Amino acid sequence: MNVLIKPIISEKMTMVAEKYNRYGFMVNRKATKMQIKKEVEDIYGVKVVQVNTLVQRGKSTSRYTKAGMITGQKNTFKKAYVFVDKEDKIDFFSNI
Repeated sequence: MNVLIKPIISEKMTMVAEKYNRYGFMVNRKATKMQIKKEVEDIYGVKVVQVNTLVQRGKSTSRYTKAGMITGQKNTFKKAYVFVDKEDKIDFFSNI
């Protein structure tokens, strides 16, 4: 099972990462905190202090088009906030 799907890279998460050493990831819905911790430590070579998880409910969307109003639903996904040790940093852009 692939635990980590992708890191969450936004302005807000970048500021939080710089200030608090906390990084966000989209993860598999069935992944546990221990699996997430082990995967992050293996991939990025850092020491994980704490993991918080939440399930982000898919939001309903609507838009107006020539054909009329179109409604839809975004996907539900699970997020993990990973707290890293003070001395460690994760650089997502090092492989580019």
